[in-house]
Amino acid sequence: MGDVEDEDGEAPGQIARTIDVLGFFCPVPISEARKALLQMQSDEVLEVWSDDPEVLHDMPLLLNRTGDELISVEENAGEYRMLIRKIG
Repeated sequence: MGDVEDEDGEAPGQIARTIDVLGFFCPVPISEARKALLQMQSDEVLEVWSDDPEVLHDMPLLLNRTGDELISVEENAGEYRMLIRKIG
């Protein structure tokens, strides 16, 4: 587990869980992220790896429903790394 810095350079916490859904397409990445978030404690950080471009649209929709926070999105060679903070 590694430390995470948000865009302001503040450290919001350590990565508590990582899910790798590379090679899986909708709805798998969103479903797996939802399951992971349900098992996490407040302020823990979830790292999601996906190569489905739909996560850029679908993940924010999920987080709007759950109230959790999208800390960052990075893209490299068609792979997306999302950091999500569990709220509440």
